[in-house]
Amino acid sequence: MKTLVQLYSARNFTPWDRILDQVKSSAYDGVEGFFANYEDPAAFRRLLDERGLIMPQGHFGLDLLESNFEKAISIARTLGIDTVIAPWLAPEDRPADLAGWKILAARLDLLDHKVRGEGFDFAWHNHDFEFVAVENGLIPMDILLDAAPEMNWEADLGWILRAGGDPLDWLRARAERVVAVHLKDVQPNHATALEDGWADLGHGVSDWRPIFEEFEKLPYLKAHVAEHDNPVDLDRFLRRWSQSFKTLASQT
Repeated sequence: MKTLVQLYSARNFTPWDRILDQVKSSAYDGVEGFFANYEDPAAFRRLLDERGLIMPQGHFGLDLLESNFEKAISIARTLGIDTVIAPWLAPEDRPADLAGWKILAARLDLLDHKVRGEGFDFAWHNHDFEFVAVENGLIPMDILLDAAPEMNWEADLGWILRAGGDPLDWLRARAERVVAVHLKDVQPNHATALEDGWADLGHGVSDWRPIFEEFEKLPYLKAHVAEHDNPVDLDRFLRRWSQSFKTLASQT
């Protein structure tokens, strides 16, 4: 099982070579990429290789995947990515009803087949808006997973918490779809707290022990991903996440 750092967490602490040194010194296996790492994929691959780090998965915007699929696949191959993850919809692009979510699911189902046809896995990464019910109380995350039945899921447990959901319920209900998990916590009064209300793993309001026990039951889980959307101290985040992860993993 791999431990990865989502490099979006480090975007405010560049240059990337120094960040990768910090990731390596904190004993992570590798990183999860995002668009800022794709400007010169070959050069970024060299930075990874020089440090013995891997990038087995990366986030790719739907705009790139749908408008320039060949470029996205080329980036993934160059960086050694094997799981392509669609991570986000801007507010103006988010469906507002059941019909809209079904249309999005059809787009993702098509992408899933195309990406798999190139030899990669494909997954969706959630935020909180996928858990806001539409008509008949249906939850968009369920709509996506049901209507794109072969698409995997990178479950961001922090955003599930932020949406008022229970990560345990989702992990149990969708165990066979989860291939990676983003691990971050929330602070009390997160709407007004510093660091956008996020907390390092093990330093927020949640009880992670039963969640880590559930990880052992996920048949296709490949990676635990360290993330904090807006840390003020990258060293602190990397160090505390790693320490909490080791402690929690040892208790299962």
